[in-house]
Amino acid sequence: MKAIIYTSYGSPDVLQLTEVAQPTPKANEVLIRIHATTVTTAECSMRQGEPKWGRVILGLRKPRARFRTSGTELAGEIAAVGSAVKRFRPGDQVFGFTGFGLGAYAEYKCLPEHGSLALKPANLSYEEAAAAVDGASTALFFLRDKGKIQPGQKVLINGASGSIGTYAVQLAKYFGAEVTGVCSGANVALVKSLGADTVIDYTKEDFTRTGQTYDIIFDTIGKSSFGRCKNALKPNGCYLPTTGLHNNLLMLWTALRGGKRVITGMSVEKNAALVLIKELIETGALKPIIDRSYPLEQVAEAHRYVEKGHKKGNVVITVAQPTNG
Repeated sequence: MKAIIYTSYGSPDVLQLTEVAQPTPKANEVLIRIHATTVTTAECSMRQGEPKWGRVILGLRKPRARFRTSGTELAGEIAAVGSAVKRFRPGDQVFGFTGFGLGAYAEYKCLPEHGSLALKPANLSYEEAAAAVDGASTALFFLRDKGKIQPGQKVLINGASGSIGTYAVQLAKYFGAEVTGVCSGANVALVKSLGADTVIDYTKEDFTRTGQTYDIIFDTIGKSSFGRCKNALKPNGCYLPTTGLHNNLLMLWTALRGGKRVITGMSVEKNAALVLIKELIETGALKPIIDRSYPLEQVAEAHRYVEKGHKKGNVVITVAQPTNG
């Protein structure tokens, strides 16, 4: 089968289209014929071996063999199932998350039957479904599970036009919040169309200095800090960062002090979240935003575009075209 691999850290040029062995599902696994995947900022960082501490896991001088094919989001069709699998059957259309196993930049991938995998929304293409996995589930995890979002609360989404941010705006509105989105001027119309009540152009205005205060500030892109945002939080408000090891220490410190808090975490198991996301998409409460689409052989070009830091929503990779019938 075809797959994109890289055997050294570096620029997008290290990504190479190669023939590799097709995997065989174990008893509790399904084999997925991948139709679409995505390119995320996190995958670009891993390709560069950044941050450096991540190389303890990925490989100190070069990627370990298991990490040489990147890609975490996928949508496709079940091609085969292991002998013990009962949840899926061949022909099922699914979308899911590979987690630390990576491997979605390929024509086939095996995943556990009870892993982060669900039937894909019936009203989405494979490309749209692949774009509705990690960003949507991460936004749900932080707003609902960590931030305990409530109707009527004032919520600010920093990075509102990105993969996580576009879903965060929609989900915050779904949960009944008053939503302020922060993005560049070029994306103001997009963020408003997703339901934001107010949109702040960060190139013209600093949201921490407007005098407004919020119950939740969700930083989806790691471009702010608790120190900067503290005065923009209500007395018992929470700051939700998706990145930064130091935020784990701040979470402990603010929990002990009470009042304004830092709350963070990592959403790894996405099974239940994907079931809800499927329902929200099929009822029209949530929609994926796709900026650009590339074929598998142009993954390097997709990485170059994502690294510019200006993508709107998601960048999708088409791996295989659906068969007729």
